[in-house]
Amino acid sequence: MLVKINSPQQDSEKRLDVLVLGGYGHFGGRICRRLASNPHISLGVGGRNLAKAKQFIATLDVNEQALVPRPIAIDHSSNSFLEDVQLLNPDLVIHTCGPFQGQDYHVAECCIESGAHYIDLADARKFVCEFSCLDEPARKKRLSLVTGASTLPGLSSAVVSSLANRFGSIDSIRICIAPGNTTPRGLATIKSVLDYCGRPINWLENGSWITTYGWQNLKRHRFPSLGHRWLGACDVPDLELFTTEYPGVRTVTFHAALELEIWQFGLWLLAWLSRAGIVANWSRAARPFKIFSDRLSFLGTSSGGMFVEVSGQDAAKDAVLTLTWYLTARNGHGPEIPVIPAVILAEKLARGERLRIGAFPCMDEITLDEFAGVVSDLDISWDIQ
Repeated sequence: MLVKINSPQQDSEKRLDVLVLGGYGHFGGRICRRLASNPHISLGVGGRNLAKAKQFIATLDVNEQALVPRPIAIDHSSNSFLEDVQLLNPDLVIHTCGPFQGQDYHVAECCIESGAHYIDLADARKFVCEFSCLDEPARKKRLSLVTGASTLPGLSSAVVSSLANRFGSIDSIRICIAPGNTTPRGLATIKSVLDYCGRPINWLENGSWITTYGWQNLKRHRFPSLGHRWLGACDVPDLELFTTEYPGVRTVTFHAALELEIWQFGLWLLAWLSRAGIVANWSRAARPFKIFSDRLSFLGTSSGGMFVEVSGQDAAKDAVLTLTWYLTARNGHGPEIPVIPAVILAEKLARGERLRIGAFPCMDEITLDEFAGVVSDLDISWDIQ
């Protein structure tokens, strides 16, 4: 049952009423910390545990112009969720309760029914790539429903778009994320990582759709600020989305590079066990994996990064051009990156700006300049080589 604690302030100013599902969690908490001091937002910190929501709110730094966020006990997977959202009547719901692998569109559909805009941090390929099935009902209600407002494809598409004007044609797009080992990882993130371990992944390479396997297809790569790391294949929405966004592209790949080789080669081995049919889905063991991972978190560093490599013909179409955008996040600031696109979109709505109407992936919905403005308080930098 819905439990809502009203804020003691009385305020006649119209503010954007934002409900963050998973608001005290690994990513939801980061979104709430950034939105809590926005004077144009009335924030609801939603989750199953009201006590945890209250405890989290007590840690927030809220300035004098902003309203103190409200703790809300709400379960996005319950049968009463639609009724609860209709009662709360938010302007915007931000869904951070992963993993999104295997989830349906129940939350988004309830938002359409209740007349609320919707943003999520989904990174599951099927979830994001088929999200447009909600486009027609969203348009009828004049609502904006945005999926994948996270690193992928929110930030990655902004990077490719910023590089694209230097090319006459784009032949390949290669992306990799490289987290630092000491940065915290939520249980949902571990489940997501393990879900496609050893599972077949279809991606476009040299003009043909081929099959590789999760956490295999190992490659060695040197990051300018992080040194050499091994890369393993991962299944993400970008593998499909960029093939339609850039019709002439012949290669789109995605890898992840863990800092500790024990994890990278451990997942490679687990993938073989999955391919052999010994373990169907490693995500069921996510909790013990997280415990073990946390115990080894003292190894490695708090520095992580990302690269986006774009290759093709230059603007004059008389030479081959390859540009690689390298991001480096230090001092444990890497986990802030996945929430930034959602924060940017929420703050646009709070300023009275309109987003596109309909249901769509977060492709080119933010710019790299907008991203830079929001992360200016973090130890995050990038350059192009």
